[in-house]
Amino acid sequence: MGRLSETLRKSIHLSSLVIPLGYRYILNYNRRITFTIVLIALVVSLVVEFHRFWQRSFRKTFYRLFGMILRKHELKDFTGATYLLVSSLLCIAFFDEPIAAAAIAFLSIGDTFAALIGMNFGKRKFIRNNKSLEGSLACFVSCSVFGLWWLGNPWMAILGALAATSAELGEIAVDDNIKIPLASALVMSLVSVFI
Repeated sequence: MGRLSETLRKSIHLSSLVIPLGYRYILNYNRRITFTIVLIALVVSLVVEFHRFWQRSFRKTFYRLFGMILRKHELKDFTGATYLLVSSLLCIAFFDEPIAAAAIAFLSIGDTFAALIGMNFGKRKFIRNNKSLEGSLACFVSCSVFGLWWLGNPWMAILGALAATSAELGEIAVDDNIKIPLASALVMSLVSVFI
């Protein structure tokens, strides 16, 4: 994927901040309403996904509109947007409201900064996955800054950011859009219990 495509993809990815910001500032952490809205969005996304798998004419239209920002594996798999909605739904369902919102935001912010900084300034590459130290540091710093502002708990923010960065960097064969928010939400929840 070229730089322009990846930049456009991450710009769209950043727009997913509407979920945690809406959850907190518009819906006042109303779990039921937020869960319902995200569930409806997920159902619509799944209908579109299966329609593009099964209908050739729709697939052509879909690729004409979104092909530039799709990764190669997304041609035969769900898009990152669908995975993002799945992880958002799980975070909202199972974690305390501020933690769920922060974890979803860590995905939007951390993954975006990791890609953009790593792609443009990444010189020190990790051998196994071709990601860069600079990108990982950008993920950690951006998540930490956001977490400190959002949560007001330095331990939770830093350890949650570290979990998000580790998930983004890690090689577990699960989409980043699932790994990052769930790993960070789990760690932040444990921190909230013990610290």
